[in-house]
Amino acid sequence: MLGRVLSPLRLASAGLIVLIATLAILVTRGSDQYIEIPDDAHPLADLVKVPNPKPDQDKGGIYYVDVLLRPASLLESYVSAVRPEGSDLIARTQIVQPGISDQQRFKLDLATMKISQEVASVVALRQLGYHVPISAAGVRVVAVTSGSHAAGLLQPGDVIVAANGKPVLTRTDLAAALAHLKPGNVVRIKVLRGDKNLTFSIRTTADSQDPKRTIIGVLPIQALRVRLPFRIEFNLRKVGGPSAGLAFALELLEKKGRDVDHGYKIAATGEIQLDGSVTRIGGIKQKTIGARKSHVDVFLVPVDGENARDAKRYAGGLRIIPVKSFQQALQALATLPPKP
Repeated sequence: MLGRVLSPLRLASAGLIVLIATLAILVTRGSDQYIEIPDDAHPLADLVKVPNPKPDQDKGGIYYVDVLLRPASLLESYVSAVRPEGSDLIARTQIVQPGISDQQRFKLDLATMKISQEVASVVALRQLGYHVPISAAGVRVVAVTSGSHAAGLLQPGDVIVAANGKPVLTRTDLAAALAHLKPGNVVRIKVLRGDKNLTFSIRTTADSQDPKRTIIGVLPIQALRVRLPFRIEFNLRKVGGPSAGLAFALELLEKKGRDVDHGYKIAATGEIQLDGSVTRIGGIKQKTIGARKSHVDVFLVPVDGENARDAKRYAGGLRIIPVKSFQQALQALATLPPKP
């Protein structure tokens, strides 16, 4: 009887079952890490719409580059060979703040994308000579941290306009108001919710990543008041983050008749600021690989934060143009040799 139980066939079958079960767990169970994966460069020609666009007939184009970001499986976290080519693991704490869900993080990414579109629109239209008023309009709540004292009081969409009686126009204003408080102190927060003015007393807490920093437990983003001279539509659906700002501004100039690409396929990445400066972005390795595999001619990347240096490491023959500003990007493209 014992010999039959321990027969080679039964041992092999039992081992196979254990192996399959273990593999299933490793593949289906999530880890505490995320994985960044290269994605293709995407043309913006059909994704940005303005009234009476000028046709671009030189076979060039402006492209944005994103990164596919998702939770890594246990198998991917342990075995590098099963990860997609060019991918990297990132600790969850670098992507998602404590008390914030993946869905709330995604909402923040979408909100920062919208801000980047507004800023890019202002920068591009001002370059074209339009007068475009823009002003800070408070701090918009994207999500409320679970377990914070703000939960049940503040709501996503609320715009914080004052703290302890002092106006809050920017995130810096909110940070300055909280800097005078110790964790556990109460702060009076005034918000706009639709057409209502509401005031809440909220007990502050300490930032888990920086115990000396006082917070109220929200994901904030800058609220802007912008008046554009005409309607601009961006149709990127579920793409989030601010890194396509430079590409948006370049595409808007193309749409309004400026020959920005000069017949080249131009990929661009970088967060654009109201003064036209282009600042660092994440995932530059994956974005460079994606641009290279998409066979674009040129890739504009920020100098800031060593983005340009890192991009050159993975360029593999792709021409990298480091830029500090939108104006510098336009000048660099204007001096490209004629397209063969």
